[in-house]
Amino acid sequence: MVILTIVVTMLLVRSLGLAAKGSVAPQHVLLSLGYLALAQLPVMLSLSLFVAVVMSLARMYKESEMTIWFASGLGLTRFVRPVLAMASPVLVVVAVLMTIVWPWSNDNSAQLREQFEQRSDLSRVAPGQFQTSNDGSRVFFIERDPADEAAARNVFIMNNTPHLESVTTSARGALQYQDNQRVLVLEHGQRNDVDLRNGDKSVARFQQYRVVVDDEVMRVGGSRAPKARPTLDLLRDRGPQNDGELAWRFGMILGCLNLVLLGIGISATNPRRASNWNLLFALLAFVVYFNLINLTQTWVTGGKARLGPALLALHGGAFAVTMLLLLWREQGARLGAPRSGVLPAPPDNPAYAETVLAPPPAAVIAPASMSSSTPGVPT
Repeated sequence: MVILTIVVTMLLVRSLGLAAKGSVAPQHVLLSLGYLALAQLPVMLSLSLFVAVVMSLARMYKESEMTIWFASGLGLTRFVRPVLAMASPVLVVVAVLMTIVWPWSNDNSAQLREQFEQRSDLSRVAPGQFQTSNDGSRVFFIERDPADEAAARNVFIMNNTPHLESVTTSARGALQYQDNQRVLVLEHGQRNDVDLRNGDKSVARFQQYRVVVDDEVMRVGGSRAPKARPTLDLLRDRGPQNDGELAWRFGMILGCLNLVLLGIGISATNPRRASNWNLLFALLAFVVYFNLINLTQTWVTGGKARLGPALLALHGGAFAVTMLLLLWREQGARLGAPRSGVLPAPPDNPAYAETVLAPPPAAVIAPASMSSSTPGVPT
């Protein structure tokens, strides 16, 4: 919940910034925030699971439970199976989020932005204020029609071109789509034109005035970004851009698994020292691993590496380092057991169990008594 609160706060600031720049409609800020939070949920779950494993095992070290564990002849690798059993539901959720929910949320976020960009300049203008269009060639003043979002009343438009300046006023304006074009329809108004080359003026009154605002405003589905395309489409349509996106999706799944195993080896702490250095090292390891996944995606997208070798080099190397860390921790615990006064694990030998591990025979020791005739000599 703490990580979710921090991430949602950052995404809220980002969404408000997009709304302030005009990339997202103000009424769609919360919806855009929800899509962004779903897209970031795999990273939050991976970090939460990693921190949970590190903190839980570190508590066992601080409370000397791991000392008893090692003294019983059990190794640190015995924790791999129960930890993976605990983490398996989260790993499945991360896999589903990265392969299905991640492209879906990115696609919906892109559609929100495209729908807002496809709206006319009139629909973006705040009522009762003079504002400039995106290209700076037109100035608008409108009164919004409450019955229709794409319509306006008392429209004032001043348009500047290199050789012509025109001022158009209308009682009503509306937006229509015809033949894949966006057409602005003005009713009951007039237009005043001034030719900047010779100063000629002209006035035209109209009952209906139609002007094409944009051409080819509808986006085609094939032009979507790789992060907004389903995973199966990326696998069918291989390429540097698509392989880079696959490196990110599969990398997060494999990275979550490696982080769980790494948390077992990195959680060791000294019970006599009241510090949380292992948690600090865990967060540093997560940041480094996360940046390496991003770097791998960049290399695959740029054609510097192929998808398979890149995944194998990064995540296979991380898995090897994790296994070496586990073996080093386990061997260190076993080598340190005799020095701490704890016997190592007995071998599987019945004779050894009978002779060494058998209880010592009961010895009858008579209490010593002092002779009265010979002081100091026991009888």
